[in-house]
Parts: sequence; structure tokens; C-alpha cells
Amino acid sequence: MTSDVTSVFIIAEVGINHNGDMKTAKKLIDGAVAAGCDAVKFQKRTIDEVYTTKELDVYRESPWGKTNRAQKEGLEFSMEEYAEIDRYCREVDIAWFASAWDLASQKDLQQFDCEYNKVASAMLTDRVLLETIADEGKYTFISTGMSTLEQIASAISIFRDRGCPFEIMHCNSTYPMPDSDANLRVMKTLADQFCCDVGYSGHEAGIIVSCAAAALGATSVERHITLDRAMYGSDQSASLELVGLNKLVKYIRSIELALGSDKKTVQKTEVGIAKKLRRVDSL
Repeated sequence: MTSDVTSVFIIAEVGINHNGDMKTAKKLIDGAVAAGCDAVKFQKRTIDEVYTTKELDVYRESPWGKTNRAQKEGLEFSMEEYAEIDRYCREVDIAWFASAWDLASQKDLQQFDCEYNKVASAMLTDRVLLETIADEGKYTFISTGMSTLEQIASAISIFRDRGCPFEIMHCNSTYPMPDSDANLRVMKTLADQFCCDVGYSGHEAGIIVSCAAAALGATSVERHITLDRAMYGSDQSASLELVGLNKLVKYIRSIELALGSDKKTVQKTEVGIAKKLRRVDSL
């Protein structure tokens, strides 16, 4: 991960909020860079692998047509477009990676020299996909939404058996998530039970919960980002606009500074004040 082991790794998830438009994707990447994020993340699906023909034929109005297929295909980038994302992220100097929702997508992504992998919550129980990801040996973020402790343990064992570095991310898969469902204290439960780093992948509308996660020791924070929460798309309402992203990064970095260390010391700035304020020092 980052060279500073005490620093929260902040991931701006573009996901599919680019709506199939490269200009929008680049604006979101630029926003993540300007905010000081550590990485941007996308989502990749092979439509005919992830969905059945019956699902794809369902009527659904969207900017791309009137079927589920038209909508799903409209949201997907081609491999040529991912090559452009790879080029552009290198140009603006930010790491990128993607969560694959099927085996073919994961294999497609292998052609890019991404430093990280991601297991989406929806894919945590897909053993073949997890084995393929773990075999790559890249540092992997594993989201745990909708999952039991037993399911998480089974997923982790695949990565540990293959010596693949990872961290799990506490997550609630509601979009958007009510603050009351965050259950942030479970991060300590996960860390204690699985003896690994635990991050937070948030789907709430604001930034308070994500900041609280950082204060509670999250090693990474991932949030969906958008140019406008009113844009078309199922993830937009659970996303941060770029102004909110800037605030989130700023607040998390301030929280890191404020947390300091676990050692009680008299700060240099307090020495002169102590001389001024203490009238009696008989200890």
C-alpha cells in the first residue's frame, strides 16, 4: 500500500458513475487527483456472463435504449477504453484498479499492470474468481457487505493459502446507506478475529460516517464519486460529488494528525505555558 503505514489509503470509486463516457471518467479521475486520493477504482462486467438472457431482455428505459441489455452495455467501457484509462492515470500519476464481477473480466484486467485488486461484496462467495485474483499475488481489498463471518473467513483462507496480501473492508451494501446501519464497531471485531488490516467501503450520502471510520482505525476508506448526484445511475445517490470528496480527504488527513500516537508526552508547545500557569510544582 502506501509508504506511510499510518496513512489511511483513500480510494475514489468511479465505478460505473462515468455512464460510459470517457470525458466524465477523466473529470472524475482529475477530481480524485486534486483531492489527494491514493487511487481510483472502476467496475468491470462481461454482460452475458453476469446476467442471464432473461434478465437482459427485461424492459428498462435508459439513455441507451429500452432493455436491461442496452443499459448494461451502455455503462461498460471496452478494453480500448480501459487502455485509455490506464494511460491517463499514468499521465496524471494516480493508481487505478477495478473490481471484476466475473472471471472473464478479471482475466481481461490482467493485461494492465495495476498494483491492486478488489473483491466486490457481491463476489465474495465466488471461489473460482477469488482463487484467480489471489493467484495474481497483488494487494487485494476485500469488501464484506452482505457477508457472514463464516463467509469472510472462507474468502480470507483463499488469500492466505496463496500468500496473497490483502485487507478486508467493512461494508454495508445498501445504496444509499442510512447512518444507523453503519455498525462501525464491527471493524474491531473483524480486526480481532482475522488479525488483518480492516478498511471501510461506504455507501452513505455524507462524509461523517467515513470520517468516524478513519478515527476508529480504518486502514483504507473507499467512497463512490460523481460529478452530480442527480445524474442517471443507481450508484449516484450514494456517491460524493467532488466538493464532498475534497472535504473527506481533508478531514481524514486532519484526523490522522489529531490521533497522534499512544504515548503520553508533554508537547514542546506546552512547556512555556506550564511555566506560566503552574504556581506550585511540588511533585
